[in-house]
Amino acid sequence: MKKETLLEIILGTIGGLVFAIGMCMCLLPEWNLFTQGIVVAIIGFIILLCIIPVYRKEHPKKPRGPINWGLVLTFVIGIIGSLIMGFGMSKVMVGEASQADMLVGIITGVVGLIICVLNYPIYSYINGNKIK
Repeated sequence: MKKETLLEIILGTIGGLVFAIGMCMCLLPEWNLFTQGIVVAIIGFIILLCIIPVYRKEHPKKPRGPINWGLVLTFVIGIIGSLIMGFGMSKVMVGEASQADMLVGIITGVVGLIICVLNYPIYSYINGNKIK
């Protein structure tokens, strides 16, 4: 493993954790640390931005080829599935969820998860590859 790759992993882990803690500080009203959470999240984001020069040094820019529309569609489907799953999770977790909210949230979350799981077979079908 190269030194730059290890540095990317360390910066990504530390930056992600600091950013996540900052977001928790902002979004959990019980903690009452909104302003401090914003500062911590910005510090985490800056740490994550430090990965860019390290990555660019290790991975030089490659010449661009034609657009892979299967990959673009895969990203779009992944984003839609993640948003649907996140909506379901928020229905279950936010506030005093009734039984109807719990049921709708669980079903919606599972549907979003299934969309995300089916992403690879859709990509393979579009590109004409056999699913292994």
